[in-house]
Amino acid sequence: MNLKHSYTLIAPFYDAAIARATAAARQRSLAALPAEPGSVLLAGVGTGLDLPHLPLQHRYVGLDLTNAMLRRALPRAGRVEFVPVQGDAQRLPFADAAFDSAVLHLILAVVPEPAHCFAEIARVVKPGGQVIVFDKFLRRGQPALMRRMINPLVRRVATRLDVVFEDLLPAAPSLALEHDQPALVGGWFRLIRLRRL
Repeated sequence: MNLKHSYTLIAPFYDAAIARATAAARQRSLAALPAEPGSVLLAGVGTGLDLPHLPLQHRYVGLDLTNAMLRRALPRAGRVEFVPVQGDAQRLPFADAAFDSAVLHLILAVVPEPAHCFAEIARVVKPGGQVIVFDKFLRRGQPALMRRMINPLVRRVATRLDVVFEDLLPAAPSLALEHDQPALVGGWFRLIRLRRL
């Protein structure tokens, strides 16, 4: 089963599984968006759980792999200027330096090739722009035996459990780490902020 198919099936249940557990962390993460109006890419917008927490001054493009997720996101847009786009976060359908900022909430641990996704984000964010990440990552050298054991099964259906954020950095040398803070589940989930050089 590929991700497009599995997330089409998961879409009706996705919110019940994660909305409440991640709401506060999403709010904290999105509070870091710049005050000045700009264009913001929401890579892996999913069912739009971020949309109610977004500041109104920006223009948002929400990209997701499945139409089923985007259909659920649209009603959440409210007064936010939001354009949904169906596409692959590993091969973004946007020009270089097209966005002032990018938000990657729970996407780097979902895509099969997170380094490709990370490199693509670096490509489409303007120099000086910000990249905001909220996701689950292992630390380098962390044993996490149970996560590693079930990862081959779980990654085929919904998400990876073995992504090490620090291993993604070489794929996007133009992104400089500015902030890294534990968010949920004893630091497994992290709030990360980077700047495009």
